[in-house]
Amino acid sequence: AMSVRTYSARVRVGNWSEDVTLEEDTLKDFLDKKEKGELIVQRTGFLRQNILKKIDLSVTNDGLVHFGDVIMLVNPDSASLDSPCEPAALGMNTDASELRGASFVCAPCEVSASRSLTPCVRNAFVITSVDGSPVGEPLRYNQSFSLQTTKGFAGELYLASDHKTFQKCAKKSRLQEVILTDEPSFLTWWQAVYYDPQERIEYEGFPVPANSKVLISHCKTNQCLAALRNYIIWTPYGKEYEVTAQTFLDSHKAEREVNHWSFVTANPSNEGQTIPDRPGAMANMTPTENTEPQHKT
Repeated sequence: AMSVRTYSARVRVGNWSEDVTLEEDTLKDFLDKKEKGELIVQRTGFLRQNILKKIDLSVTNDGLVHFGDVIMLVNPDSASLDSPCEPAALGMNTDASELRGASFVCAPCEVSASRSLTPCVRNAFVITSVDGSPVGEPLRYNQSFSLQTTKGFAGELYLASDHKTFQKCAKKSRLQEVILTDEPSFLTWWQAVYYDPQERIEYEGFPVPANSKVLISHCKTNQCLAALRNYIIWTPYGKEYEVTAQTFLDSHKAEREVNHWSFVTANPSNEGQTIPDRPGAMANMTPTENTEPQHKT
């Protein structure tokens, strides 16, 4: 009679046995991680749920931005015919692996500019005083301030920059890096500068209007915040633009559109709608109109 060979796990030798052990270990590891909620899938779900949570921007009744206001920083759409493009908002660019089991975003955290303009935890920033100006006081041109992410999940991180080095620079453009840090310092100081160099000196000290073109200049390096639309980065939130601190001048020695930003606030008459969505936004206000009511005679 022919003998029928029966194999069982006991007779597996060498690599075969190793493979099974490895599989079992992997499964055990998987179940352990699953229990801790540490699987990337779960972490990604947790991250998206928290970082894309809708947020209310501050309402501006006087058309100005103030210390303590929650705003979005938006690089406006470009009007130039050679490269027309949509507005893009500065936002945290963090992925699930960086949460490290924490229930908030840890520093250092990257930033990018996104075409999604829905106000949420990811793109909401608080105008924070560095000179003792009280909350509610208008921010003025050429006055130093910090930009902080919101409390809670976003971790109250500060927008920071520093001179580039060979090791430390923006990944794609190799220009000066902009990141979020948890350490307030001179590296986290910025200023709003009037966009037109011809009139810049006259506007110094005037209140900064919301939803209007300004430059955001870094105090230590004197470079302006820029959204580089020709440097595309792939993020967990889709295709976005690299953000750097670099001043780009045109032939008239004026800063180019990549350096233009506006502090976007909520529209007082319609909750949840931001002012740029509304026709005839308060974009053309001058300081005199802001500070003194105009009386028609």
